[in-house]
Amino acid sequence: MAEDDLVAKYAAQASKSIAEEAEKRIAESTNPEEEARLKRESLLNLVESDDFIPALLARLGSVRAALDGHGGGIAVQSYHEESIDGVSQLDLVLDLTGACLSCGAAPGTLDGIKADLEGDDEVLRIRYSKNLLDTFDELGREFILAHGNVEFV
Repeated sequence: MAEDDLVAKYAAQASKSIAEEAEKRIAESTNPEEEARLKRESLLNLVESDDFIPALLARLGSVRAALDGHGGGIAVQSYHEESIDGVSQLDLVLDLTGACLSCGAAPGTLDGIKADLEGDDEVLRIRYSKNLLDTFDELGREFILAHGNVEFV
C-alpha cells in the first residue's frame, strides 16, 4: 500500500470516528423528537420565533457537538430573505456566543457552521459579524482572515 493510500485510509477512519462520537454526544444532550421536528420545520417560517436558533442548531453536523460540549452557541446578528427565481432563502449574519468567543478552535467552528447551514436549501449564505473579529487575538484574527473560509460583515 502506498504511503498516500495509507494516509487517506487513516484520515477516513479518523473522520468516521469523529462523526460517530459527535453523533453520540449530540444524542446525549438533545431530545431526538424535538430535533426531528425542528429539522422538518421551515426556517423561513421560524425566523421570528424562539425556535429559530434551535432549528439552526438542529441542522448542524459534528460542529454541534463542539458547540454544545464547550458551552458555546450561535446568535443571529441580522438576516434578510432573498428570492431567486421564485425560491426564498435566508442570508444570515451570525455571531458565536459563550465559550466559543475565546476558543482557539473558533475558525474551524465558523467554517463548520457555515458549511452545514449553507447545505440547507433555505439558506443562501452564512456570514459573520465583524465584531466577532475583535474577540480574537491578533494572531487568531490574522489566521482566520487569511485562511478561514468565512466572510465578516
